[in-house]
Amino acid sequence: MADTPSLPAWEEIEHTADWALRVRGEDLRALFENAARGMVSLIGGEASPAGAVIHRTISLHAPDWEILLVDWLTELLYLIEDQRVVFTHIAVQRAADFRLDAEVTGRTNGRFDKYIKAVTYHNLVIRQTDKGYETVIVFDV
Repeated sequence: MADTPSLPAWEEIEHTADWALRVRGEDLRALFENAARGMVSLIGGEASPAGAVIHRTISLHAPDWEILLVDWLTELLYLIEDQRVVFTHIAVQRAADFRLDAEVTGRTNGRFDKYIKAVTYHNLVIRQTDKGYETVIVFDV
């Protein structure tokens, strides 16, 4: 039996007025990491050589996985908006017991052509599949 090609970690999908991503991960840690990388890829951004390098440890807790995912992406959006961070490294170390621990690195004073207003809960469900986890995230733009 021939191997089937692996599915992309994230892909932009059609949505009426907003942006949406289908995100996959072999486990919850990878799903959260891929969601962040996918969101960052939608925004784009060009790092400023004059920007300061920042490193943040992010630890979050929520009552369920969907709220945790929105909180995680919203935290990253805050850094993008507040300090105009262009992320160069995103690593989720832990996603267990409705907790997330991650390390992010980036450069401040970036330039962006696109912006996301908010991460939404619109039809947000994290599903376990035979290959791991999958969800669709809708962003208000």
